[in-house]
Amino acid sequence: MTTTAILSALAEEQQGLIGLLEQPQKTRHAGRDFWHGRLHGQPVVLALSRIGKVAAATTSVALIERFKVERIVFTGVAGGLAESVAVGDMVVASEFVQHDMDASPLFPRYEVPLYGQSRFVCDKALTALLLQASRAGLESLALPAKTLLHHGLMASGDRFVSGAAEARSLRSALRLGGHVVLAVEMEGAAVAQVCFDYGLPFAAVRTISDRADDTAHLDFPVFVKDVASLYAQAMVRHLLALL
Repeated sequence: MTTTAILSALAEEQQGLIGLLEQPQKTRHAGRDFWHGRLHGQPVVLALSRIGKVAAATTSVALIERFKVERIVFTGVAGGLAESVAVGDMVVASEFVQHDMDASPLFPRYEVPLYGQSRFVCDKALTALLLQASRAGLESLALPAKTLLHHGLMASGDRFVSGAAEARSLRSALRLGGHVVLAVEMEGAAVAQVCFDYGLPFAAVRTISDRADDTAHLDFPVFVKDVASLYAQAMVRHLLALL
């Protein structure tokens, strides 16, 4: 059976999944803990990407090279950048762009040098399953308030966006570059690029924990602890049933 890697950025997002793991085994590698076993009948490896693009890339390479995973799914939290995206919503990525990539004038802004592209597309088949699983997961939670599921472009960068002015500036700059972004986070684009290099299917879903504005640092820790972990468990359960 195909082994699926489930990546999370923070321990609070991952704890519930480790608790559900059947026959769990922990391996220490590259300064990280990797949990492997079976989850809902499927072979999986659970790992923390850690925070930031370099850390996420290191974890992704370890999953591929050491643990021979055959697809990677990222679940975590993000800041809402588009006006239509609210706290509590979920965003399934269609592709990723690095909002802090700027090698101009040698290359166009946002373009990754020597790749000839600024965006890395998520695997369409795996993403379709992730959309289906996210929708089913939200329905299974019977949330009191309406939670929307979005699908589109996400941006990653090595900065926690936590000011309304900064969010507006980022949204405007990306739009001028032809990138209409739904949400912003710190790891996904790096994992997408690694999976592109290795030809591995990749998909990502993020729960909106804050609006990337002046209250983001207050909303974020509470949301991760009380909400995001429940979303992740529900989504992963339905996804693994579809694989």
